[in-house]
Amino acid sequence: MKPNLTLVEAIMRITCGLTGLAWSIAKMSRRCWSPIGIMIAMMSAMKVAEGTTRFCPLKALYEEEK
Repeated sequence: MKPNLTLVEAIMRITCGLTGLAWSIAKMSRRCWSPIGIMIAMMSAMKVAEGTTRFCPLKALYEEEK
């Protein structure tokens, strides 16, 4: 996997992902099986993973089509 994100993009993804995780944990603390909380938690965890590896599969597909 070759990194396809710049450092600024990676930091933004990590920041937004951790913010989303914090929000979803707060949401799920009141209602454990809230579907929106679980969905936001999964998407936020994916953004944190993309930021730490500096690789986005959707961006790689988009750049491949060009």
